[in-house]
Amino acid sequence: MPHPGAHLARPAGQGERLDPLAALRGPADPPWDVYLTGTVFLDIVFTGLDTAPVRGTETWARGMGSSPGGVANMATALARLGLRTSLAATFGDDHYGEYCWDTLEQGESIDLSPSRSVAGWHSPVTVSMAYEGERTMVSHGHEAPPGEAGPDHPPRARAAVASLVPGRRDPWIAEAAAGGTRIFADVGWDDTGAWDLAGLPDLEHCEAFLPNAAEAMRYTGADCPRAAAHALTEHVPVAVVTLGADGAYAVDRRTGESAEVPAIAVEALDPTGAGDVFVAGFVTGTLAGWPLADRLAFAGLTAALSVQEFGGSLSAPGWSEIAAWWRRVQSVDAQDPAALARYAFLESLLPPGTPRSWPLRRAVPTIGFGRSA
Repeated sequence: MPHPGAHLARPAGQGERLDPLAALRGPADPPWDVYLTGTVFLDIVFTGLDTAPVRGTETWARGMGSSPGGVANMATALARLGLRTSLAATFGDDHYGEYCWDTLEQGESIDLSPSRSVAGWHSPVTVSMAYEGERTMVSHGHEAPPGEAGPDHPPRARAAVASLVPGRRDPWIAEAAAGGTRIFADVGWDDTGAWDLAGLPDLEHCEAFLPNAAEAMRYTGADCPRAAAHALTEHVPVAVVTLGADGAYAVDRRTGESAEVPAIAVEALDPTGAGDVFVAGFVTGTLAGWPLADRLAFAGLTAALSVQEFGGSLSAPGWSEIAAWWRRVQSVDAQDPAALARYAFLESLLPPGTPRSWPLRRAVPTIGFGRSA
């Protein structure tokens, strides 16, 4: 059933929303820039842990945050970058589900009209502990009732983000692609061990495929990530391989372009959701028509900004954070001119007069303090 609308705690103000597609919009455009579907979790993230928890002991964390997670990480990242985002997901009708619904719809302006609230279904929950630049997670959840996973047909959208599952075909992907939606896909670890691209049948409908280096090499049998990216373009027009601390590499078969951008060195607090933010940045740049290298640089920048905050959707940067970073790095003495030049394309995109305070904090510590707070 459609959600009745909840009014729990909302995140802090999101700042100025810049529309990166403003110059491209027309009356015949689809109503949505990006459509996606998946599972929303309630994420509870503990930070400030010096070491991993030890069995039989109590460990106190210095920080904590709560936010919608799972597919909500990607949806929030897209929305904060100014894209009109529509999400099809199943929500429980418990307090967790109401909080996640309200945060996404009211706080992030994400369209949830394709989503459903299911009576008596417990919202999936993930507890994440961040330490030493990594994370440990414990999750709990139940399968959504049959027929409640999402709409039968995807809405019209410029693009869609799909998570490919080995051995599974999702009919909505082919339908969306046939309607002109550009499909961007990532993939998880293949637990079957097959690592066979033929086992990703929906890849044929995709414009871009964005695996990490380990996934790309296993799927192609290549001995390095760059060779894997070129091999993947036999199956998809654009291949983007993330290289972790070394940045990312991309190849566009249609234009013959390739690009490599190093990662931005930052102090990582929590990597949760960084991959989703990277994809959101790349989708934004692609829909805006930027050159491949600029798209790759922008995706890497947004991901780097996200790991400096805890949580997945909590840490997704908006244009205010991006602008503040750009003003800040330009003021650093002895800044590498070549490094600055790589991000000079931001100057024409960002709103003027952005303060140099950075990073801007979004995180909230708990689900909410009650209606009277």
